[in-house]
Amino acid sequence: MPGPEGPPPDIAEALRQLGQTGRASLGAATDAAKAFRSLIAADVSLARSAFGRSLAFTGVAIAFGASSWLLLMAAAVAFLSGSLGWSWATSLLVTAALSILITVYGAWQAVRYFEHTRLKATRRQLARLGIGELSDFTPEPGSPERTRDRTRHDPPQTPDGKPLKDRRGIDVTPP
Repeated sequence: MPGPEGPPPDIAEALRQLGQTGRASLGAATDAAKAFRSLIAADVSLARSAFGRSLAFTGVAIAFGASSWLLLMAAAVAFLSGSLGWSWATSLLVTAALSILITVYGAWQAVRYFEHTRLKATRRQLARLGIGELSDFTPEPGSPERTRDRTRHDPPQTPDGKPLKDRRGIDVTPP
């Protein structure tokens, strides 16, 4: 007896629908894999760019740190030798202070850009898929909760409140 939706489909129609569902699932899996590949490529590109900038600002910090040391030494020598209007020591101390400020700025920028080399977006997505050391601390794949929010507000830790460590004894840091 036919149901309220009509007669049940015959075996050929059921197989055709099953095939369409399989192709749709394969297409969705392919699209997800392409999107994940794009995410990884973008994350690696950001990390590579950030690493280069980090090296550049580290070079700036080293150069200006060395020059401030040399200027401070020159200021000490000049202080002993005398002055012209503004003394050499004062002018060299001012330039040394400027070099120190630039050194601090360069070091700060290096640390800031180096943070991009951690592949945070990729690590969050891998954890969301159940892969990696953070997979136990991220929301379930169907959950509307954001992985970033979960790992920021509830950093991974052992039951006694100590930081979680991986199998090598290194602290697990949230992405």
